Amino acid sequence: MSLLVVGLSHRSAPVSVLERAALHLDAQVKLLQDTVAAEPATEAAVLATCNRIELYADVDKFHAGVAELSTLLAQHSGVGLEELTPYLYVHYEDRAVHHLFSVACGLDSMVVGEGQILGQIKDSLARAQDLHTAGRLLNDLFQQALRVGKRAHSETGIDRAGQSLVTFGLEQLSFGADVQEWARGKKALVIGAGSMSSLAAATLARAGVAEIVVANRTGERAERLAQILSDGDDTDVLARAVPMNAVPGELTRADVVVSCTGATGLVLTAEAVASAVRGRIAEGTPEDAAVREPDARPGAADGPAHPRAAQAGTAARGLTGAADENCPLDLPAVQAAPGFSVLGEAAVAGMPAAELEQHAAWVDNAPGPQTSAAGPATVLDPAEEAEAIAALAALAATVGRIPERRKPEPVAEAPRPAPVLFVLDLAMPRDVDAAAHRLTGVRLVDIESLADASADAPMAADVDQVRRIVADEVAAFGAALRAAHITPTVVALRTMAADVVAGEIARLEGRLPGLDDKHRAEITQTVKRVVDKLLHAPTVRVKQLAAEPGGAGYADALRTLFDLDQETVAAVSRADNDSENSKNRGPA
Repeated sequence: MSLLVVGLSHRSAPVSVLERAALHLDAQVKLLQDTVAAEPATEAAVLATCNRIELYADVDKFHAGVAELSTLLAQHSGVGLEELTPYLYVHYEDRAVHHLFSVACGLDSMVVGEGQILGQIKDSLARAQDLHTAGRLLNDLFQQALRVGKRAHSETGIDRAGQSLVTFGLEQLSFGADVQEWARGKKALVIGAGSMSSLAAATLARAGVAEIVVANRTGERAERLAQILSDGDDTDVLARAVPMNAVPGELTRADVVVSCTGATGLVLTAEAVASAVRGRIAEGTPEDAAVREPDARPGAADGPAHPRAAQAGTAARGLTGAADENCPLDLPAVQAAPGFSVLGEAAVAGMPAAELEQHAAWVDNAPGPQTSAAGPATVLDPAEEAEAIAALAALAATVGRIPERRKPEPVAEAPRPAPVLFVLDLAMPRDVDAAAHRLTGVRLVDIESLADASADAPMAADVDQVRRIVADEVAAFGAALRAAHITPTVVALRTMAADVVAGEIARLEGRLPGLDDKHRAEITQTVKRVVDKLLHAPTVRVKQLAAEPGGAGYADALRTLFDLDQETVAAVSRADNDSENSKNRGPA
């Protein structure tokens, strides 16, 4: 059997796809049950977080396993297989181990180094154990991943390379300001009482918010979280619980909202958020108007209405001072802009192919350069201009349009009032309507905006050290796994040897019925010592060889050389698995 992982994450798929593919708890349970019921897999575990969905399995066939796991992910996520496939990644054997260990260390997180993933891996293992879908391989793998993650956080400064998604989100919410200074004295509403919401509430309490209101579908969980916050020794925050139907009213009082529920639909609509901030925004401030920055160029105040006219420049004025119906550039409207040639790329960027041909024909028949009030016209070498025109025409024939290569003129939006409501949406799928981004007085940070912000986050030097730890741990785990793979064969060999010894001693007793107990015991012990000495070196050496990369074939060689029964070996392996599963069953 072999380890296989099929999944998608913020690194392989856009947030919109992750959002649609998100698995609620019941779907995860059904996915695990269906996976182990499928032919290629004997064990399964699901790691589902706000930015990843991964299915781990022990399979006996690689290609069949990939096909089956991909199909199951599509079925249970509700995203069609054809649409989902381009975003899936596959890791096998050592690469699968390396991937999970990297995930456990926070190297694959949206915020590098965050530690929340360890709790999510632990929950994933516990769920698989409760459903009896985790056997020896996945038990060992996930438990070792937890140890590797803890080692990385204790032996390195990976925590300095990143932070929890909650902390990172609050920093983005505060425009990068110090979270404690920004949060001090604010009133917070936390929607949800799960692990992420609890972490957000605790982080806000430590940051110094004056009040935290917890809303949750299950009132008991909200009450419990509020009580924990109120009883905390390191904070003096006022915390209380409310039912979900009280959220609209609490929104009107809140300064900060953090939402992370398991709901499949929106928890906060844009209308609800808009209603909550209505009347709290200073009047008389422009909201949605966008104005262009004043152009400092001479004559820009009277600038042309035609967008391409401004690109033509002085050379156009030099070519003609009057309108020409054959020229598509509307030359009389062109303002002075030194440095551009009416014949060159700057003038015709963005021009359709048909207009480009018209422009080229006009250039061929245009009068020569003239002197205008702005000074002599600048005309490039005609041969160079002709070559440029030919190249542009060829490009236009291919793509149908000349690409615009100049940066657009800077546009300044009208000043907006400072936000009065800060919303952090950590749910997947989203809890808060994305339309709230456009609301005046509201700052919304969600998983999508966090993904964009984290792409530019700096990596700490400790990341390299963690990568070395992961590489070492993967090698050690692989060696142990390969050594364990040959153990049932070695056990079966020794069992066969013991049976041979027992048979020969019984045969000896039949031929020497008068043999006393002392001599019989001495003979038996001698034969056993001979067998053990003969088997010791080969079995020790074959375990060492099997632990090395490519050593999987030694088990097959041992079975062939000693004519071991395959079913006997399989029985030993099943007995080991049953014993291991019984020992590991329960919370991790």
